[in-house]
Amino acid sequence: MKKIALIAFLLAFSVAAGHAQESRQDISISGIGLIEPFIASQTDVQVHSNYALGALASYRFMLTPSIALEGNYGITYQNKIHYYVNPNNYQVATRTQEMSGEVVKTFNFRKFNPFLEGGPAAFIFLPIRNTGTTNLDVRRQTTVGAVYGAGFAYEISPSFDIRAEYRGMISPVPTFDDTQLKTNKWYNIYVPTIGVAYHF
Repeated sequence: MKKIALIAFLLAFSVAAGHAQESRQDISISGIGLIEPFIASQTDVQVHSNYALGALASYRFMLTPSIALEGNYGITYQNKIHYYVNPNNYQVATRTQEMSGEVVKTFNFRKFNPFLEGGPAAFIFLPIRNTGTTNLDVRRQTTVGAVYGAGFAYEISPSFDIRAEYRGMISPVPTFDDTQLKTNKWYNIYVPTIGVAYHF
C-alpha cells in the first residue's frame, strides 16, 4: 500500500512539474500610478497635473522561453489636468485608458526574472463632467503612441509570481479637441506598476 501511495505521489508530482515547465501563458492584475510631467509649450500653454491611481490587466503568451507577446488594458480612476493659457486657468478631471501590445524580453535567473518590453499603444483621455472640470467644451480624445518598460518578476510558486516594473507611456499631450489647449508637445508619462501574475 505504501508503494502504491508513493508511486501515486511521484506521478502527481511529475505531472505538476511537467505542467509548470510547459506553461506558456499568463494573466496578471496590477495596480498602477499615473504621473504626468509638467509641460511648457511653444504655444504659451502650460500643463501640469496631479497623479492618478488605477489598474492594469495583461495577457502574455510565450513564443520562446525568453520572448513573449503581451496585450494590456489599463484604466485610471481620476486625475486633474491643469492648463494655464494666459491669462486663464482651465482644469479637466480625466480618466485615462490604455490599450497596448508589447514584445517582452525576459532574462531568467532562477526565481528572479528581469524583463524589458515595448510596443504600440492607443490612449483614451476621457473628461469627467463634475466640479473638477471647469472647461465644458472638452471632449473625449484618442491618441496613438507607444509604451515601454523594464521590471522584474519574482516566482513565489510554479503558478504565481509578483511583478514590479516601471512603464512609460508616450502620447501627444491631450487637447480634448479644444484648440486653445494645444501644446504641440508629447507626454512621457511615468507609470510605476506592481501586481501578481498567474501562469497556465
